[in-house]
Amino acid sequence: MARHDVESEVTGSVWKVLLEVGAKVATGDVIMILESMKMEIPVEAPVDGTVAELLVVPEDQVEEDQVVAVVES
Repeated sequence: MARHDVESEVTGSVWKVLLEVGAKVATGDVIMILESMKMEIPVEAPVDGTVAELLVVPEDQVEEDQVVAVVES
């Protein structure tokens, strides 16, 4: 299985995690939502697969390009 890092596109905070480890995802499915400058930014699965790891929880602060989840395909 290939592991694909899912990165934050912005600096902000984790507003909501929508999926759990083990969830099946398709490319483009929203895994979590970040908040930055009062905007909601979806974090999407880069490939079809399974959520293998969630590296953040709601209210965590994240930096741009930080790995926030891992999807296995």
